[in-house]
Amino acid sequence: MTIVASYIGPESIIQKKQEYLIPCVYHFYKKPMQIVRGKMQYLYDHTGKQYLDFYGGVSVMNAGHCNPEVVEKICEQIRTLQHTTTIYLTQPIVDLAEKLAHITPWSLKRSFFCASGSEANEGAALLAQLHTNKHKFVAIQQGLHGRTKLTMNLTGLPLWRTDPNPLENIVHIPGAYCYRCAYDLTYPRCDLKCARYLEDVVKSGDYAAFIAEPIQGNGGIITPPPGYFKLIKEILDKYRVLFIADEVQTGFGRTGEMFAIEHGDVIPDIMTLAKALANGTPIGAFITNDTIASSYTRPGASTTGGNPVSATAALATIDVIEKHQLAQKARVLGDYFKEKLMALQQRHKIIGDVRGKGLMLGAELVKEDKIPAAEETDHVLERLKDCGILAGKTGVSRNVLTFQPPLVITGTDIDQVVTILDEILSDMERKPR
Repeated sequence: MTIVASYIGPESIIQKKQEYLIPCVYHFYKKPMQIVRGKMQYLYDHTGKQYLDFYGGVSVMNAGHCNPEVVEKICEQIRTLQHTTTIYLTQPIVDLAEKLAHITPWSLKRSFFCASGSEANEGAALLAQLHTNKHKFVAIQQGLHGRTKLTMNLTGLPLWRTDPNPLENIVHIPGAYCYRCAYDLTYPRCDLKCARYLEDVVKSGDYAAFIAEPIQGNGGIITPPPGYFKLIKEILDKYRVLFIADEVQTGFGRTGEMFAIEHGDVIPDIMTLAKALANGTPIGAFITNDTIASSYTRPGASTTGGNPVSATAALATIDVIEKHQLAQKARVLGDYFKEKLMALQQRHKIIGDVRGKGLMLGAELVKEDKIPAAEETDHVLERLKDCGILAGKTGVSRNVLTFQPPLVITGTDIDQVVTILDEILSDMERKPR
């Protein structure tokens, strides 16, 4: 006899959210579903309906939902030792630190573990201040770095800047948003003016660090052109300002390299990690070189940071990514997917731009004169969901259709998404909203 679990359903969940959660906790869809189960690239709702997940929990589930190779290691560890904190010696945390030293760009070696990406960015910023004895920061417009006091202020995306009393020691500069260039220029004739503007800011002194996502996730999959980060790093080195690469969304094979900054062929001074690091188990980290690490000597700890379960989950996740060559797979499938999306762009004028690397892709939906098509993006998301496909929406105007699936997807999965998206866009053209 089959035993069916009892679920309260979407309506009851929404009712409880409205009564017991802070209102800032929002959800997608006019008609949301209750997700109850996951298996690799699939999610299932309370009715048993299957969804092909092309958002990956916002770039978290790189190894797939409930990947048995990861889950087995987590269960084994949690049955043995769940938590002690760092005042006692355990092996998983040092094994993970050693592993990160081997897979991150050369010279990055020493890690500090915490419980989230926000904490990782906060800690990286503190480390930069300790090392440079300076207090100011430069960040990029439309970047997203966290929800703590400092990281919310480092964030340049208006949607997530809810602090009513913003800090004064942070400057935001235009990013490499080529589709909507702040200077109304075109690459490469622009001579990377957006990067060169950084020098006008940091030459005044007292800047500890520049923080940037190699590809801006929530900002709209904004992908800098070749040479951008090379020039950025040259400017930073000239004025002895540290470079913090925020790899919270882009790390662990997502973009076709283990870390997205590798596309820029530069080595950051500090790198922050979270999300896909442990495939959904809460963890964060920042990693740096020996010299910078030596500046942080006073006692510091994160109660659950690097605990045995999270560290074991991270080690298992990295093992899956390496063993199954998921970064290489993301590169190949990403090129295939991007080509398919660009073909859709030729058929549907609502797609203004297609960008990204690997399996971190975005299609910006626009009306005439590049006016953001936010309402249409919501409609497409809803239709995709009804057809059993989950995608995301990002960007300042929330008009960038975003795809960040588990790296275990197949070419057939991509074909399914593209075919259904083509049908939805064609239907919208036949029946204007």
